[in-house]
Amino acid sequence: MTIWVDGDLVDDDAARISPMDHGLLTGDGVFETLRVYGGVPFAWTRHLERLGRSAGALGLVPPGAPALRAAADAVIEANGLPDARLRITVTGGVAPLGSERGGVPPTVVIASGALTTWPATAEVVTVPWCRNERGATAGLKTTSYAENVRALAYAHERGASEAIFPNTRDALCEGTGSNVFLVVDGTLVTPPLASGCLAGVTRGIVLELCARAGIACAETDLPIGALASAEEAFLTSSTREVQPIALVDGQALTRAPGPAALALQAAWRELLAHDLDP
Repeated sequence: MTIWVDGDLVDDDAARISPMDHGLLTGDGVFETLRVYGGVPFAWTRHLERLGRSAGALGLVPPGAPALRAAADAVIEANGLPDARLRITVTGGVAPLGSERGGVPPTVVIASGALTTWPATAEVVTVPWCRNERGATAGLKTTSYAENVRALAYAHERGASEAIFPNTRDALCEGTGSNVFLVVDGTLVTPPLASGCLAGVTRGIVLELCARAGIACAETDLPIGALASAEEAFLTSSTREVQPIALVDGQALTRAPGPAALALQAAWRELLAHDLDP
């Protein structure tokens, strides 16, 4: 596999990042994962804007958009994967041991890889840990993923493919790498950004598709328990797109897929056919 590290395309076996990199030492970094369709990274503009917001909130300065796009295109071409996942990672760079940065430029890595093959429907479990909607990194896409690693292992131990977090108020928040939508009393609902969930790129596009298709949708706080009693529910992410949820904590939902998920899957396919940077 060929990856891009700080301006150079290198084989992954030869790539080197300092063991003193702040991303390794403290999880000080941000990233974006994009879906590549036919050699084109989807929703590039939105992902780069979110990368900039996350980086800015941590005081990191990534390369400019033209340089990142040239590097991304080079990685996609070098690996010969027209349909893939692409990851851009920006860390705090080399630093002394501890939380303080070293005052050097960030480390930047761009890599691509094969797509995960997601099943038609997902089984999810709720976890006994919460997102802190008032935390310093709430809503940022950072490389501090230990909570997600632990939660996803918890889900896998129970035969599920995704873990769902409440926030500190026991309101529904998000998955480890996905946003959550559910139908309650005939209305499609997703947690608001104030819940502490990530402003998912796919989440944002789905909200826009709902508006275009006349699907009633609201950003509303709901108790975590509302998921198991939903009329239907689905996950959204760059690689899952729109994935219906079949089971919550082992309990089957009434419809999987339900009409909202089917309508949005169709709208998603139509979008892909005419606009890869919506």
